[in-house]
Amino acid sequence: MTTDPKALPGADPHTGNREIDPVTGYDTTGHEWGGIKELNTPFPRIALIALGLTFAYAVVAWILLPAWPLGRDYTRGLLDLDQGEVAVAGYRELSGMREGWLSRFDAPDFAALEQDADLMAAAMPAAHRLFRDNCAVCHGMTGGGGPGFPVLSDGYWLWGGAPADIAETLSVGINSEHPDTRYGEMPAFDWLERADRTALAEYVAGLPGGGADPESPAGLLFEENCAACHGEGGEGGLLNGAPSLTDDSVIYGQDAATVEQTLRHGRMGVMPQWSDRLSAAEINLLALHVARLSSGAEEAAP
Repeated sequence: MTTDPKALPGADPHTGNREIDPVTGYDTTGHEWGGIKELNTPFPRIALIALGLTFAYAVVAWILLPAWPLGRDYTRGLLDLDQGEVAVAGYRELSGMREGWLSRFDAPDFAALEQDADLMAAAMPAAHRLFRDNCAVCHGMTGGGGPGFPVLSDGYWLWGGAPADIAETLSVGINSEHPDTRYGEMPAFDWLERADRTALAEYVAGLPGGGADPESPAGLLFEENCAACHGEGGEGGLLNGAPSLTDDSVIYGQDAATVEQTLRHGRMGVMPQWSDRLSAAEINLLALHVARLSSGAEEAAP
């Protein structure tokens, strides 16, 4: 048995099986969901206008602006724009604005520079950016350091915390490829008996809290094997790359297990030289900023 489409409710006998919605007068598509029928309405005119305007803008942009890739180059458009040249021009403008005060840092008298309040007000924002762009990835945004990277915001230094010392470290690096690099290495004490390494590790782990007995056998081991670099009490400060073992600024960790791993395998961190990336004035400016971090006169940019 078949049903005559013309007999469907709402069907127009003059239009075959087309079903007209009696409220809107639009055809239905024949789709129905839970009693709701889909209308075959025309595409909104506002959408067609927007689509046309978008297409027209795209064509104009293709003609006027850089748009089409040409291998290693691209079309400049009728406006002959080059964002690379715009960026370089902006950099040159910025460099020109700071050239006057930055030249003061070429061969600095750090004490005199710090006394110039106007100069410091102009220079320290640039120093913040230098620190953020070049140092924060390893030493943290506030100079707080992290596993394998020294703290820069305290008073404990591997190679000296005076601005001139910091500038030297920045210039030549530590264990870097620079011919005048600073060298520092924690040798492996794998030749010690395991029991001695364990006792020495526990002794070093107790130094920050004052729980290490220098008269104990482990204390004697420390005096014989560690004091030459870290100092008799482990305070460091000998400016030879050996850190203090008595504070909270330990580079690799000072729990007994970590110290024992250090004793067994040794450590040798690398600080790259920045003399091939930053100018002498920028290095001196950055050194002054880092020195002020440790003295509490400056805070790293957030």
